[in-house]
Amino acid sequence: MVDVADKAVTKRTAVAGCQVRMSMSTLEAILGGNAPKGDVLGTARIAGIMAAKQTANLIPLCHPLPLSQVLVELTPDRELPGFQIRSTVIIKAETGVEMEALTAVSIAALTLYDMAKALEKSMQIENIRLISKTGGKSDFVAE
Repeated sequence: MVDVADKAVTKRTAVAGCQVRMSMSTLEAILGGNAPKGDVLGTARIAGIMAAKQTANLIPLCHPLPLSQVLVELTPDRELPGFQIRSTVIIKAETGVEMEALTAVSIAALTLYDMAKALEKSMQIENIRLISKTGGKSDFVAE
């Protein structure tokens, strides 16, 4: 692990995103609450939050962090068609939360897939990426 003992404790925020592409009929079934496994979006949201809190157990050498806030949003996108998934993770610590934000969207997307795979197995998880991060030595905003 990287030694962060001499770093300043600052407020740090990371935002990550991805998308899940699917057929319009699958999108409509999810929005209508007609997926065989139940509440797809609620379950995916909770899974993403839980995953962010477990990042240090999933990714070697990540610091276990006391997260202040984890938000996971799943927004329908009829033009895709599918869902845009976005996570925001906030902490006051010596190290950033980029990996927690990326883990949150990844697991939310995988959970959405699992909850809806009976409707469509050809769904695609795309563009997992860091959108922005603030705090610490440098800030970042994706183009």
